[in-house]
Amino acid sequence: MPEETTIRRVALLGNHLPRHCGIATFTTHLSDAIAAAGPDLDCFVLAMNDGLRQHAYPSRVRFELADNDLGAYTRAADFLNVNAVDVISVQHEYGIFGGKAGSHLLTLLRELRMPIVTTLHTILQAPNPHQRRVMDELTTISDRLVVMTDGSAEILRDVHGVPAQKIDMIPHGIPNVPFSGSKDRLGVEGRPLILTFGLLSPDKGIEYVIDALPTILSHYPDAVYIVLGATHPHIIERHGESYRLMLEERAKRLGVDGSVIFHNRFVSQSELCEFLAAADIYITPYLNPEQITSGTLAYALGAGKAVISTPYPYAKELLAGNRGILVPWRDASAIGSEIIGLLDDPEKRMAMRLRAAAHGQAMLWPAVAQSYLTTFERARVEHAQRLRTAFRASTLATRPAELPQVNLDHVGVMTDDTGMLQHAIFNVPRYDEGYCLDDNARALLLMTLLEDAGSNDPKIVRTLASRYLAFVSHAFNRPLGRFRNFMSHSRLWREEQGSEDSHGRALWALGTVVGCSVDPGRHSLAGALFHAALPAVSGFSSPRAWAFALLGIEQYLRAFEGDRSVQAEGRAIAERLLSLFRRTDQPEWPWFENSVTYCNARLPQALIVTASWTGDDDMKAVGLRSLEWLTTIQRTDEGYFAPVGTNGFFERGTTAATFDQQPVEACATVAACMHAFRTTGDHRWTGHARRAFTWFLGQNQLHQALYDPLTGGCRDALHVDRVNENEGAESTLSFLLALMEMRADEVRRNAVQLPLSAQAEVLVAVRQ
Repeated sequence: MPEETTIRRVALLGNHLPRHCGIATFTTHLSDAIAAAGPDLDCFVLAMNDGLRQHAYPSRVRFELADNDLGAYTRAADFLNVNAVDVISVQHEYGIFGGKAGSHLLTLLRELRMPIVTTLHTILQAPNPHQRRVMDELTTISDRLVVMTDGSAEILRDVHGVPAQKIDMIPHGIPNVPFSGSKDRLGVEGRPLILTFGLLSPDKGIEYVIDALPTILSHYPDAVYIVLGATHPHIIERHGESYRLMLEERAKRLGVDGSVIFHNRFVSQSELCEFLAAADIYITPYLNPEQITSGTLAYALGAGKAVISTPYPYAKELLAGNRGILVPWRDASAIGSEIIGLLDDPEKRMAMRLRAAAHGQAMLWPAVAQSYLTTFERARVEHAQRLRTAFRASTLATRPAELPQVNLDHVGVMTDDTGMLQHAIFNVPRYDEGYCLDDNARALLLMTLLEDAGSNDPKIVRTLASRYLAFVSHAFNRPLGRFRNFMSHSRLWREEQGSEDSHGRALWALGTVVGCSVDPGRHSLAGALFHAALPAVSGFSSPRAWAFALLGIEQYLRAFEGDRSVQAEGRAIAERLLSLFRRTDQPEWPWFENSVTYCNARLPQALIVTASWTGDDDMKAVGLRSLEWLTTIQRTDEGYFAPVGTNGFFERGTTAATFDQQPVEACATVAACMHAFRTTGDHRWTGHARRAFTWFLGQNQLHQALYDPLTGGCRDALHVDRVNENEGAESTLSFLLALMEMRADEVRRNAVQLPLSAQAEVLVAVRQ
């Protein structure tokens, strides 16, 4: 332990054995090494679970988090704060945390009151916008950052602007592996042994070693290549064993299957050490040019193996100084030539092994643990100094209101194996009203946004999204090119052709699937339906159907921005909506019709989003002006959101109906105002959006909440004297869609509202 340390309790956040992955192995061994560094040190782990999977963890794991459960991150922060942790060590890899690019982690870290030391296992030279946003905030909120190579530190400085004095270079830890071992127990006695180990996935490049085997065997007929490790669980889930089967078939086709051994299992450290000790040559033929760490390569070098590798950054740095050999990417002939050369020259191989083993001494876990403890103490001192100088009070004026968690319980209750039912009696589905396309399109839209945000269990989202898309597909009457809307509970359509509005909503949902979903099946089906259904809109007269279609076109163009035919359709529809506005526009009535009825904010929203891809300033100005007027007439003297009531609506020259107020209006207003903010950067719009959203939560004329946190449903209306206690599909989906809009703004605000230097001060204050 460093002298005069005050650190007595350390928490690690990451994956942990028996979960099968490299981060789990690293976290387990690092926590073991830190715990062994001092008898008075309390070291424990918060383990990330993959979805709802759970593992038989040892006692050192004291808290578990499901990666996509956003509430679990808040609970974990409370757990750490209450338990007076002196420092937390975060093992960061984008894929192990929920949310877009692992953004859920930030929810936890923002709430912590202790120093944060983050070990970065992946740092990208060219991150996408989501990855950059997460990494920028992560590097700001962390007190110290640990990297495993000098190249990683350089990327942090150049790409993310991290000051050099904030970065510590600590090598990947390794066990103490014997320099040599017996092959007898492995069944390959007397044979040259080439080894690759680690979880199997298509980016490992093992096929190129197999391709090199015919050449190798022509010189060393008894050589054997062992591939040690199970297929990665995520690969199994998505693709099964197709990669392993391809490798086996490749070996058979090349006639080298008698010289290839696959050990398809996750091995213990003792077994791994036995294989490493026996190996003559270790090879990592990986294909990822941005790989900045590799536990397998670190283990092999520390064991004093003769190592051959492709030139990914970690290998180039670790094998420098003739500690190993680099071969070009995807080059089986180079692999074969270098393996034969090492087997031909035992003296060269031994010299390389000795250099590797000497370098590996500084990588042994006890030495690595001491380096981490030094970093922890440095983080503690710097954190305390910063708190004394940078504290800021977090007032109500500067702290945004907390948002509810996304709760899909009532969505599940309202959904059966056909789709989402329309109505409910209280919170119980009403079978006699059956289903409608409108609600299943809304539900499909919600699931696609949840998939895009990565904020819920992906299996649940995938299942529900497929069900709602199946309903939308079944609703399409292909001979007519139109969607049907209403279906009885006995699964009989009540019409051959539904409303124009329902058709527009279906296009909106389909366009969003095309623009946001990463599922190839849903993406393809949605695209085909979108193209088949879009032509009908040219004959529509409903401005809301036009608006819904425009919202779908804007989403579709996120994926296919060069689709000129869809662009032309969108411009034509938007011009019709713009012309409608010009016919009724007056200074006191800047609106599209002589009445304000339902789903009103979708009309200006459609013009605002269309202007974003057409660049039409006039269209944007009309959208903003009409939306500003709408927010004015939907606000009481006390400042509450009060949408135009459905009990009479608002005819020009009359007084607007006050009740019955509908959730769909609050949802539309939230979305339109948030789009206005993203277009203008004017925070007045976020204020309008928040006013409309809190209407759901009781900030309305009756001071009664429409959202029911117990069920996850939303009540159907606000009447003059009460709320409507029924929790139907439209109202529930309206609340959840509005919540997704607000959550998207919360993510954006946390990332970009301040320059990095100012963010650091505020984040410290929030954590205090």
